[in-house]
Amino acid sequence: MNGKAPHIVQYQGSKRKLASQILQYMPKKFNRLIEPFSGMAAISIATAMEHRAKFYVINDLNRALVEILKEAIEDPSRLAKEYREVWKEQFLYGDNHVEHFYVVRDRFNKGQGTPADLLYLIARCVKGAVRYGENGKFNQSPDKRRHGTNPNTLEQNIYAISSLLKGKTSFFALDYHDIFEMARPGDLVYMDPPYQGVTNVRDNRYFSGVPFGEFAEAINVLNNKQVDYLISYDGVCGGKEYGEDLPESLGCKKILLNAGLSSQALLLGKKATTFESLYISKSLLPLFPAVPKQLSLTEARA
Repeated sequence: MNGKAPHIVQYQGSKRKLASQILQYMPKKFNRLIEPFSGMAAISIATAMEHRAKFYVINDLNRALVEILKEAIEDPSRLAKEYREVWKEQFLYGDNHVEHFYVVRDRFNKGQGTPADLLYLIARCVKGAVRYGENGKFNQSPDKRRHGTNPNTLEQNIYAISSLLKGKTSFFALDYHDIFEMARPGDLVYMDPPYQGVTNVRDNRYFSGVPFGEFAEAINVLNNKQVDYLISYDGVCGGKEYGEDLPESLGCKKILLNAGLSSQALLLGKKATTFESLYISKSLLPLFPAVPKQLSLTEARA
């Protein structure tokens, strides 16, 4: 991948830093890239930079996230303008600029917000981590040390993303089962479901997780349709495994990608490398005869 892929905002769980490694296991050319759990669509953006797919399907059951992406791609000038206005408002509060975050959060939770409002909340919240309470309300707190992404930087990035994906992208906020039904041979489905090693509680918008057994069973739909796929799912950090391996019956090849030093471990004064799993569908494996053997837990600890 030549150059850095643009991104809209820091987003916890984004695969932007791993994109170049993930793309190594994609075909050079294919019809559609489908992301059932898109988040901020880092893999779609990286794939578009390499002109691998003709079309893109961006889906996330968190409709508000999809609305940010849709506006960024289809109407970047509007998103840039509205974000700049929201971002500048915080400085009217002086030393109480944190209070502005809660004003915007309340507006968003009442259903009166815009995509720019949620974008601002993500840009200012702790670790870029989107969190919702049981009532479905955004409940993450602001990072008191930061004011969020500068509007000039954001504007530059969203125009770059729009130039890559405008006119080639469909947007949905559907259950991932429905997205699987849309897939056809010639497509590639990239999946990054809510990280099972951290959360595995069912929620009707996936904000809390996707049940392991249900997800594993659903992948058989893609196998039966002979649709290629890649899955980011579990991992290892500091020698500790997070999450359960997908069943061998699916015929996938699991490899570990080096995601670098764990930021959480560094905060605790420790150094630990994170390895994230990538599952490669059986139908893709003939394209990559040199797929590395899976690292053992002992090797990952080293």
